[in-house]
Formats: sequence, structure tokens, C-alpha cells
Amino acid sequence: MVLAVTMGDPAGIGGELTLAAWLRRDQIDVPAFVALDDPSRLASLAEKLGWTVPLRVVETAEEARDCFGDALPVLPVALATDAVPGQADPRNAPAVIASIDRAVAMAMDGQVEGLVTQPIHKATLYGSGFAFPGHTEYLAHLTKAAEPSIMMLAGAGLRVVPLTIHEALSSAIARLDGAMIETMAHRVAGALTQDFGIAAPRLALAGLNPHAGEDGALGDEEVRFIRPAAERLRAAGLNISGPHAPDSMFHAAARANYDAALCLYHDQALIPLKTLAFDEGVNITLGLSIVRTSPDHGTAFDIAGKGVANPASFIAALREAQMIAGLRGAQTHKSRRAGR
Repeated sequence: MVLAVTMGDPAGIGGELTLAAWLRRDQIDVPAFVALDDPSRLASLAEKLGWTVPLRVVETAEEARDCFGDALPVLPVALATDAVPGQADPRNAPAVIASIDRAVAMAMDGQVEGLVTQPIHKATLYGSGFAFPGHTEYLAHLTKAAEPSIMMLAGAGLRVVPLTIHEALSSAIARLDGAMIETMAHRVAGALTQDFGIAAPRLALAGLNPHAGEDGALGDEEVRFIRPAAERLRAAGLNISGPHAPDSMFHAAARANYDAALCLYHDQALIPLKTLAFDEGVNITLGLSIVRTSPDHGTAFDIAGKGVANPASFIAALREAQMIAGLRGAQTHKSRRAGR
């Protein structure tokens, strides 16, 4: 199995995470991966950090798999100018986007089993004309997804899905309705089966207001559309509980009762996930025709180039991509055999 690893912002910590994971390849048993990056940048970074990382420029995933044990395979994506750790440069934005484009094309063509994206700096990309809120939306565009992709965060035995993501809280609340909850619940349940091998997924739905509204005393959204949506989902056969009081659904005993939590806005999902798994959280995009994961952190410009960035989240993202790709491959093989 070979995974494609994108460049991320070259001024951030993505490059050193890629190098660090390769150095740990024998201890952590990660799948082979190919870095879509500037080989000169990676070589310079490794030298600066004092890390012995031989690089091998390759043209195909097959070459990457064959050499991975001895060298870090790099499929060249040239930067416009030298990257300075901690200093984002809009001149390199086209290379960041090109790395993503190439990785997606390789995954769609079956050259790699999936991709792991290093963190981007969205403000830098916006300045170069990038018109998408983030990776998740851009990947849906590139893969021509029929439905909007879904962001899942996973770590420390917790999976969370925010129903609304990168928007003001007032806008997110205004967009919520029962139809959105029902659609997302069905899609997440399907993804838990397809990508995680969970035959009968258990979902937990968060409420919006403190104490899930206290039967309308602290807000009426639960009464008006959240609880009715949950009841319709249960009537349709989904194993979904809630709406739960958001402040009491993420402790250990509560987490044992569900496979994924459906949260109604960004921070409701990400605060518990990052509290429990700040160094090992993984961002997983559901609803794509390809496998995509990412470390659940940003570019960390303040520590870039110092060799102190923790690669645990990136390594977890590699493992998660490997697991999902393996399950999808097994299901495809099973379907083909059944169709004979």
C-alpha cells in the first residue's frame, strides 16, 4: 500500500512531520508513502535539523513502494522560492495547491490508495485566489462529489462530526434544521459501515442549548426540530440517541455508548476532541470517492523548522488512511466476487 502525502504550507511543520514519520517507519509500521513536495526543500530541512533522511526522486507510486525502506520517496513539486520556516510566502501558494491536485489525481486513478494532507495556511492561499473555505471543500470539488463532503475528527476513542463547520456561530445556528440532521445522520452511519467496518453504527446527537434546552425553557430548537429529527431517524431504523446535553456526553462512560457524536457546530465537536487527543487527533473526510485523512492541527509557524513538532497526529492520520483504504479494498473485492 502506498499513500500520497501533500506538501502543506512549506513554511509550516508539514515537512518535518513527513521526515520524522519516515525516520520512525520501522517502529510505527506506517504504510509506504510518497511525498509530493520539493526535494530540495526537504533535503535542506533534514540537513538543518541534523536528521539523516536519504531522499529518492520518483515518478510513480510503484517506485515509492520499492524504495521506501531505504529512502523517502519524493514526487517533485517545485516551489517558486525558498521556504523560510514560520514565514508564509504567497509565491509558494501555487505549489501547495499543485501538490493537492496531483495527490488527488493519483488517488482517483488508483495509483495510490489514499492521501494524507499536511496542514495548509488558508489565508495565504486565499491571497492567491483560492476560493474554498478549506481542504475539505476543495477535495469535494476536485473529486466531483455528488454531495457535500463531511468532516469527521477522531482520536482517543472518540469520533465527532460537526454538522456545520467554518462559519460564524450565528450563521451556523440559523442554517440548522431537521432535514440537515437527518441527512447527515444517514450519511455518517453509512460511512461508519463503509470506512470503519461498523455493521450497526451507534450515533449520539448533541443538543444545541445548555441541558439540551430543558424542554424549551433554555431554548426551543430541541423541541422544534432537533428531537423530532432524532425520532424520525429512530423510526427509520437508525440507532441514534439524544439530543443529549452537550456538557455531559463526552466523558468516558458516555463515549462508550456511541460510535460517533453528531455535533451541531464546529467548536461543540472540536473542543472535546482536541481536549482528549490534542496530539493524536485525525481529520477524516467522509463522502469522497477517495480516502483522505489529515493531522488535526495547523501549520504551527511558531515552532516550524525547530524539529520539535510532534508527529503523532500525522502518524495517526497515516494509520487511519491505511485502515480505511484496506476496508474499502476488501469490500470492493467482496462485491466483485459476489457479482461473478
